[in-house]
Amino acid sequence: MEKFYVTTAIDYVNASPHIGHAYEKIAADVLARFHRIRGKDVFFLTGVDEHGIKVERTAAAAGKSPQEFVDEMSAKFKAAWEKLNVVPDRFIRTTEDEHKKVVQEMFRRMQEKGDIYKSSYTGHYCEGCEDFVRERDLDEQGNCPNHKKPPRQVSEENYFFKLSKYKDAIRKWMTEDPSRVQPDGRRKEVLNQLEDPEVTDFSVSRSKNSLKWGIPVPGDEDQVIYVWIDALTNYFTGGGGFEGNGYWPATLHLVGKDIIKFHCIYWPAMLMAAGVELPAGVFAHGFITVEGQKISKSLGNVIDPIALVEQYGADAVRYSLFSGSAFDQDGDFSGKELIRRVNSELANNVGNLLNRSLTLVDKNCGGKIPDCQPENLVRKQANLIHETVDEHMKKYDFSGAINAILALVDQANKYMNDEKPWTLFKEGKQKEGEEVLFTCLEVLRRTAMNLYPFTPELSQKMWYQLGYDDEVGKIGDSIRDDGFFDLIPAGQTVRNQGPIFKRIEDGDGGTDGDKAGSEVAKSAKGKK
Repeated sequence: MEKFYVTTAIDYVNASPHIGHAYEKIAADVLARFHRIRGKDVFFLTGVDEHGIKVERTAAAAGKSPQEFVDEMSAKFKAAWEKLNVVPDRFIRTTEDEHKKVVQEMFRRMQEKGDIYKSSYTGHYCEGCEDFVRERDLDEQGNCPNHKKPPRQVSEENYFFKLSKYKDAIRKWMTEDPSRVQPDGRRKEVLNQLEDPEVTDFSVSRSKNSLKWGIPVPGDEDQVIYVWIDALTNYFTGGGGFEGNGYWPATLHLVGKDIIKFHCIYWPAMLMAAGVELPAGVFAHGFITVEGQKISKSLGNVIDPIALVEQYGADAVRYSLFSGSAFDQDGDFSGKELIRRVNSELANNVGNLLNRSLTLVDKNCGGKIPDCQPENLVRKQANLIHETVDEHMKKYDFSGAINAILALVDQANKYMNDEKPWTLFKEGKQKEGEEVLFTCLEVLRRTAMNLYPFTPELSQKMWYQLGYDDEVGKIGDSIRDDGFFDLIPAGQTVRNQGPIFKRIEDGDGGTDGDKAGSEVAKSAKGKK
């Protein structure tokens, strides 16, 4: 079986998960489900980053030991992803003993290669970025532009990694196959960074005088391994580490655009130094804003994903995040838009087609799939929809994939309205009526399979109502990569259980949208 190993960035546990964290995790889950339903051997890794000065200080402020604090916080992240139906094959924590061993071995190998040396350094250190920043990159007030706080002046003796030795090799890795770093604009951004003489050797340890909560440097108990080696190595640990489990190298690292330098410069260089194969690709996505504003505690718009699921349902949240904006660009979340999309696209379009088709099958075909295979334009489009979706998903164009699926549903709804099978049955034209219904049912089968990565619960209910007992896309004991070419079985008994894509009505957040938007804002402010 072809393998697909997808990772997300691991989240700092100094604060609770919010919709911005959820965006990337859902995206990875969508990709994992997409490739799994196409018969691939999928491994999906996510987790949390539990070391570093931010965690150490936040734990102290909470009156807890760092380990007590990270145990509590990691459970919150796990719970949030479970609520959103994000199902990783492994949830990794950087405090795990297995990970610590891999990180220390990575450090040793880089050291043995002669690529780690000890030196003194003085510079501006941003605790939010967990990185040294250049004075020219600070804003007019002298603050880090990302965290709006002034960096500290730090001077200490650390271990450094010879990044400068690998810049040419990284440039070659990126240019000989442009698909390795996407989208193209961010690949060019990284290539420009490689030309900057200030992107050079970087610190890979901190003195225990300034940071105690971390993995000790092998052979030097006075130093702890710096967070970026610790955090980045989680992908290798999850993929089997130096022992190997068949998944490394990663097929795709999914990361936010703000940490592309670490994943496309630091990480490849570290792997080269340790003699480890490089990942196949990195995709840097945009950010999620909330009703046009950047997510910020001070603005009161840090939305708890668990509260969001409790208000709207997991599938509604998943669908709305990816149906309206390009993944490579910044997207916006609002309760108003969520409600509009769920009501219009899932309840009215998909749900209406399913409900009408099954009602007519019950009434005119004895509740069973009619035995016919008509040839018409809609059937032809249904046969090709998975290929169209594939083309969009290869480019991580989630909204394009969803729009293609909905276009087919619209076409089927129009086809039913034009052909009027209810009239055909009344006129005694049984065969013609059955051909219309079979066409619409086949569209619904394809829709369930193609929407499944985005709306797993709703697609599973849809699959069940079409008469299947297994998981979506499963044929017998397995999922086959050619399952999209099957046909809905003639004679299969459907299960019409009424609407499954329910409209969000007043009392569940309001159908007017304005009410919903204000409710989301209130919820966010209440959780500051």
